[in-house]
Amino acid sequence: MYTISRDYRKEIVIEKSRFICSLKKVHSEAEAQEFIKAVKKEFWDATHNCSAYIVDDLAQRSSDDGEPSGTAGIPMLEVLRKNGLTETAAVVTRYFGGIKLGAGGLVRAYSGSVAGAVKEAGLAQKILLGYYSFLYDVNSVGRILNVLYQQQLFEIADVQ
Repeated sequence: MYTISRDYRKEIVIEKSRFICSLKKVHSEAEAQEFIKAVKKEFWDATHNCSAYIVDDLAQRSSDDGEPSGTAGIPMLEVLRKNGLTETAAVVTRYFGGIKLGAGGLVRAYSGSVAGAVKEAGLAQKILLGYYSFLYDVNSVGRILNVLYQQQLFEIADVQ
């Protein structure tokens, strides 16, 4: 299992159309959807803001955002899958340049945009090292949890 090593943004130009790929680490579907919404707000004047994300095996979604069906979101999602990524969201913003790319050209442009951004962002392998428990007095728990949450390198399990 992998995730991107850092949030990243990359722009490419194909046949005068600008494709801007934004990648972000996400830990839930809600966080992925908030990221997509934020990118759409940032690039409100773009022709399309296509998206794909994988949180885990069950939470995987994609959107063509007005592009012909199957030419943007699904190819982007496949790039994330082929790289074995989880907890990763991608939004590719397109500013139309006046030249139609056709279905095959769109698939290559969107998947290539995500693949290039993933390669440059780098991959971080997620490895389960073990389960740990900590015992602290009730006055220290908030401070300790804050430090642990800031690291974002693990999940905290509710063990009873």
